[in-house]
Parts: sequence; C-alpha cells; structure tokens
Amino acid sequence: MPDRPILERERELAELASATRAAAEGTGSVVLVFGEAGIGKSSLLQTARSVLPAEGRLLVGYCDDLSTPRPFGPLRDLVGAVGAGLARALDASDRTRAPDALRAELDRPGQPTVLAVEDAHWADEATLDVLQFLVRRITALPAVLILTYRDDELGPEHPLHRLLGLASRTPGTRRLPLQKLSTSAVRRLTEQSALDPDDVYAVTAGNPFFVTEVVAAGGARKVPPTIADAVRGRVAGLPEASREALEQLAVLPSGVERWLLDPLLRDRPERPGNADRMHVLAAAEQHGLLTVTPQRVAFRHELARRAVADALPAARRMHYNRRVLRALVEHTEWDLSRIVHHAAEAGDTDAIVRYAPAAATEASRTGAHREAAAHLRLALTLRTRFPDDALAGLFEAYAVECYTLGQAGPALPAQQEAVALRRTLGDKAKLGTALRWLARIGWWANERPTAERAAEEGVKILRDAGEPALLAMAQSSLAQLHMLANRNEESVALAAEAVTVARSVDDPALLSHALNNWATAGWRIGDPDAEARLVESLRVALDAGETDHACRAYVNLVWSLIEDRRWDDADRYLTESIGYADGTEFVGFLAYLLVARGLVYLATGRWDEAVAVVEPAFDAQPAARWGALTVRGRIAVRRGLPEADDLIDQARQIAERMDEPLRIGPVAAARAEAAWLRGDRAAVTAVAAPAYDRLAGDPRDPVLPELYLWLAKAGAAPTGTPPPGRPPPGRPPPGQPPAGQATPPTGAPPTGRATPPAWTEPYVAQARGDWALAAEGFTELGCPYECAQALADSDDPDDLLAALSVLDGLGAEPLGRRVRARLRDVGVTRIPRGPTDTTRDNPAGLTERQLTVLRMVAEGLTNAQIAERLVVSTRTVDTHVGAVLDKFGVRNRRDAVAHAVTLGIVPGQSR
Repeated sequence: MPDRPILERERELAELASATRAAAEGTGSVVLVFGEAGIGKSSLLQTARSVLPAEGRLLVGYCDDLSTPRPFGPLRDLVGAVGAGLARALDASDRTRAPDALRAELDRPGQPTVLAVEDAHWADEATLDVLQFLVRRITALPAVLILTYRDDELGPEHPLHRLLGLASRTPGTRRLPLQKLSTSAVRRLTEQSALDPDDVYAVTAGNPFFVTEVVAAGGARKVPPTIADAVRGRVAGLPEASREALEQLAVLPSGVERWLLDPLLRDRPERPGNADRMHVLAAAEQHGLLTVTPQRVAFRHELARRAVADALPAARRMHYNRRVLRALVEHTEWDLSRIVHHAAEAGDTDAIVRYAPAAATEASRTGAHREAAAHLRLALTLRTRFPDDALAGLFEAYAVECYTLGQAGPALPAQQEAVALRRTLGDKAKLGTALRWLARIGWWANERPTAERAAEEGVKILRDAGEPALLAMAQSSLAQLHMLANRNEESVALAAEAVTVARSVDDPALLSHALNNWATAGWRIGDPDAEARLVESLRVALDAGETDHACRAYVNLVWSLIEDRRWDDADRYLTESIGYADGTEFVGFLAYLLVARGLVYLATGRWDEAVAVVEPAFDAQPAARWGALTVRGRIAVRRGLPEADDLIDQARQIAERMDEPLRIGPVAAARAEAAWLRGDRAAVTAVAAPAYDRLAGDPRDPVLPELYLWLAKAGAAPTGTPPPGRPPPGRPPPGQPPAGQATPPTGAPPTGRATPPAWTEPYVAQARGDWALAAEGFTELGCPYECAQALADSDDPDDLLAALSVLDGLGAEPLGRRVRARLRDVGVTRIPRGPTDTTRDNPAGLTERQLTVLRMVAEGLTNAQIAERLVVSTRTVDTHVGAVLDKFGVRNRRDAVAHAVTLGIVPGQSR
C-alpha cells in the first residue's frame, strides 16, 4: 500500500478491478492512466494490488528520463519476476524474440496478470514496438496492460501518440485521467496537522504529491526540497530562452496578463531571434510547468513558481522585478499593490515612498487590512524620507490597521510615535485626535494607565481646538474608559453630552460611539432605554459603513445580553456579528465575539463547543485572550484537567493588569470554585472575599451572586443584603410580584415552605440552603452545570442521581466524585460508574474537534447546524464526520453514534 492515503480514486480503482475480473475470464484490455506529474499515477498502481484476485500478479516496469533510453528499459525491470524465456530475450536485446516472449509470459490461463509500464512518455523505441505488438493481441490474453504517462508533456510529434492511437482503437480500452484532489480531500490529508487546508490547497492546486510533501514539511513557507528538486529537474531540460522566460515569470506571484506579458518578453538587442514571444513558453508548457491561454500565463502550481524564484541569484531576481515594475508603472491603469510589491523586491526605495502610502489607503478602503498594514510597515522602514506631518499620518494609519487586526503589540508604539510627532507640529486638533486613538489602543494593549492619561489629555487639548465634534469624540472615548471600569454614572454623563453634539452636527461615527457608551453603562445601572439605545448605535454604524463602531456595538450588545443571561438573544446577535467581523476582516473584534459565544456555550453546557470556538482568541489582544483563558480554564477546573490552574492564573494576570471588575469577577469566581472543589475553604475565602468587596459597589454585577455563594460555602457569607442578581427576561425584579398578581399578605405564618418572591437569584437561594429553588432557577436560566451543582446539596438520592447524570454527561469529574461520595453517605449502593479512564483517553483516537463534532451528531444536529455552531464551513464538518466514520469503521452517522455510546464518549451515557 502507498505510504500516504489515496483519496478520491474510487472510480479508477473500480475500473481496474473490472478490467482484472475480465482478464481472469480470458479477456484482456488496455488501461490508460494519465495526468500531470505528482497526480498519483504510481500511488494508484500500488493500491491496485488490493483489487487483484488472489491468484493474480502485478508486474511493474519503469521508463526513465535518460538522454539515451536503455532498450527494453521497463521490460528489463521484470527480470526475476518472469519466466526464463522473456528474461533470455531481453538479456540478448533481441527485438524479434522479445514480443513473442512477452506474449507467452502473459498467456497464463487461471493467473491473470496486470502489466504496468510507468512513465510511458519516456519509453524507448524498442519498448514501444513491443507494446504495440502486445496491444494488438491484448484482448485474447488474460492480462491487463496499464500505461501511465504525463499527457501534458506530449508534443504533437511525440512517439507515444502512435501507441495511444492504437490503444484507443482496441476494444475495451479504458481511459483514466486522474484529477487533482478536491478541497475536501486536502482537508482530510491535513486534519492531523496544524496547517490551514485552504492555504495548502491554494499553493498545491490539489496535486497529491505536492499536498503530501507540504504536510510532511509542516507548511509551504519554504518549498519542500523534494518538490524543489522535481521542479528544477524539469526546468533544466528547457531551452535557454524558455528558461529565461520562466525565470522572468517566476517573480510574479500571480498569473501574468497578456498586456504585461508582451513588455516582459519583447525582443531585446542583446537577444535577437525571439520575435514570437509565446513560442518561448511552449517548451515550459509542454513540461507541465505553465498554463497558457490567450488571456494570461500562469504557473500550474504555486510551489513550482516559488521553486524557480527561490533558485534565482539575488541580483537576477532584482533585475526581473525592475522590469515588472517598469511595465506596471507604464500601464494606463495602476495596480498599486503589485507596484509596491515589485518595488520592494527590486529594492527601488523611490517607488516605495511614492506608491506605498497610496496602496495602503486603497487596501484599507476595500477592507484589506492585512495588506494595508503591510504597505504601511514597508513605508515606515523609510521613515526618514517623509516629512514629519506625513510620517505622523503613516504611524497613525499603521496603528489603526494593527488595532483592526487585533495586533496590539505593534499598534501601541506606532501610535505613541504619532503622538510624539504631533506634539512638535502645533496642530491641536490632530494632537487631540492622536491622543484619543492612543487611549483606545492603549486600553486594547492592556495599558490602562496610558489609556487614561491619553484620554484625559485629549479632552483637555481639544477644548481649545475649536472643533466640537472632535471634542465630543474625545469625551465619548473617556466615557468608554469609565464604562469599562464600571464608573457608569460618569460614563453616562459624558456620553449623553456627546450624543447631543453628534445629532447637531450629523456625525454618524460620533453618534454610534457615544450611544454605545451611554447604553452600555446605562444597562448596568438599570436604564430601561439602554437596549434600544444600543441597538440604535449598531444600526447607525451599519448604515454609515463604520465597521469599527458597528463591531464594538455588536460586542457590547452581546456582552450585555450575556450578563442578563439571555443566551438565545445573545447567540442570535453572535451569528450575525461573527459573520460581519469576519467579512470585514476586523480580526480584533472577531476574537472578542468568539469569546462571547464561548461564554454562552459555557453557561449552557456545550463545553466541547466552547473550547473549540474560543481557540482562535488565544493569540488575540489581551482582553479577548483573557476571555478565552477564562472560558477554557473554567471548563478545565470543572473537568479536573491538569492545565486548569495555569489557564486561570494567566487569566488572573491579565485581569489584574486591566483592573476592571468585568475581568476580575469571573476570574475570582473560577479560582474560588477550583479551591472549593479541592476542599480548601480558606483558599475560597482568600480569593472570593477581596473580589466580592471590590464588586459590591455595583449590586447588579452579574458575578457578585456567585461569589456570595462561594463565600457562604466557605462559611464566610457576607453580612447585609445579598446581591439581587438579574432575573431572566419577562421576570420582575427581586421582591416584585409578576404583573397582575397581588402582593402576598403579611402577618400570618405561611404553611410549608414560604412562598418565594417572583424571582430569587439562584446562587443566593443555594447559599441560603434552598437548593431546590436554586435548581429551579438555574433550570429556567438554562444552566445545566449550575443546576446539578445545586442538586448536589440535596440529601435525596433521586436528586443526587439526577445531578450525577448531568455531571457525567459534561465530564465534570471533580463535582461528580463529590456527588458519588454523598450517594454512598445516604446509603445508595448501586451508583453509576461514570466515564472510565479509557473513555477519557479517547479510545477511538479522535481529535478534539472530531470528538466535538461526534457529540453534536449524537444530539441530532445536521452538518449545516454543526457548521453554524462551530463557525466553520459545512464542507469542513463533512470532512470531520467522514473521518469519524473511517476511524470507527462504520458506514453512517447512526452507527457512529451507536459505537460512541458503546465506548462511553457520548454525553449523558452512564456505564
């Protein structure tokens, strides 16, 4: 069998199997297997052994790319596997005896033979004569003749054409053109690696050899040596003029349009005789290196282009790039991005200074922020060539592009450079604006003191600048920092003032920004108009095409809904907003939104999905990375995973540096829960008490009730009124009866348990010992783990068993062990074992993502629904499902789920 998996060759193997069955019955045939180099002809032949009948045999001979081919080259490879008659004829190089000897060798009734001649396009004349003899007689033999060849290397005069023409007139001949792999197959080949399958497909065009070599090399940043050697071997066989033309084309990263091809290949005095510019490309096309159409010329594979370009000496590469640059600049329609690329490759600094800033502006305008940042980064390497005002603008633009891409590291120093330059230029409006951006980027980079100072200075400077809109935006930015620090009243006051200015000057960017801050801060203090105001902020930004403000409105809207435990509403906006941020290439906010979805999944018990969806945010800016660490760390704590402490500690470090209740509370709750699961009450108090005191000034803080619970479990419940929490949608505030219901009378003692208020915060109910009310509340909120955690406080075996079922389904082993201990304490003898060690170690060998997909299949979700949850394409899910079926050795999803139940890796199953 081949060393690598052979994919998407089922039809070809079926044809070979059919041909061998016919040969076993006495009817031979010819099979033509053809395609470009690396397409998998040899792999197909190796796999063909699996379709041979037990009594059959496979003989393979190889043609070699020699300047003088050896006579009978591929037939000589058979010596040792064939009879003495053929061996003697070949040893004597007897062209008269060899054909008959070969026919006799193949004429073995009851033992069908597959004779494969590899790379027949290199066959010598003697071999071709023998094969022509054999083809005329093949149908009367119990044999299959397979010829493999590269059809793209057959010129009109190639000697193989005669043999192929004869074969095409032979009854039963099968033609098997091998196609490139689909993107789905490439995904399967790359699924065990860290490579992006779409990137691998882009550079290999689905060529199986290229794909497997790139995977083996761990990527295509550098062309794998095996591919480079293969390409250079082909180039070496080209005429000098064709080699030079190929080298010229290799410095162009994409195909070459006809208008550009003409000036690059036009006649030059030092090289006469090249009047037909396209003629010099014919040899490269015939060698399978180029694809030539009337409109354009391109390398057949990107890796082949890179191999040729990488082999060029630096001086020659620069020369070729200078020629491309000149042709691009002389063209009537400028392609700024291509101009800048070739200017950089040619080392033309004048061209870089002239064109890079304009190329960045154009790229940013079209939403290509990575390209814009790259152009600006290149221009800034020549910073001394720009006047100070222009240089400050370049730094500002670069900082904003990096901010957009979520790259806080380079964004902050760039904006600081811009501010330093603006201070020397005396323009208050531009300095104030630069300081406002420094405040935003400083916060993004987790430098709150820098952000606070810049925001306050920006407001102060812009008060004297005579620009009301700029001042209002600076005030709104300061309001934003107040809001993030839970200084909500100060935020509302500043933001409301900015909204008034925005409406008076009709500035949608300012209006969206200020409405956002006003609404988010107002939401936290119970403003009934906050949600409508935040939705208005979003719509204003979307209508005006203000991507930054739209993404921030999405984030704050989703986050506020999550704090109110409105999971469905949040998830609905998340589907919309993730697509928007991804489509506009706003990577920084995309990471934030993925974390928000992870928080929804964490709360609602979809933990595997939560772990998967936050993964991209681990490389994001600190605020988003904090969220990813918190989500994954919390799940690790609840599952008792060894990385739990490290994840939570990393989140703690970010939270302490950001110094915001929004970050401090969730981390403290996670650390307190971890300590409680370890049985360390002193650690629970040490962690939860300072955080509770810090957050207690805002009774509506969403984490405060959970901290109250942990302190109560540690025997250190805070005195005074417990935090009220936030009721779910449609429920009245704590102590207020539902609409239309009278307040319960007071005075007479209640019978049984006291009638609860319309809504009691479940964490507080549990802290007071009312685990049943807490479980009801958590069920209403849709939080299965928290419900099981409340039930775990019961003494009723049925409650404990119900909790255990949920915990085992989630993989929450630490709390599951506690519940099992309580079951033993109350006298239960038949306790479910729970997931075994084998289950935890994943006996099927599935990847983490495959396991996630399998569990969603078990939920009854379609591949399209799974793709939506995981924020991937449906085709990607198809690939994962196919891999699970392969590893399980089953044919359909139902059987896969049944097998998973047997293994105990489907949630909700006890063993």
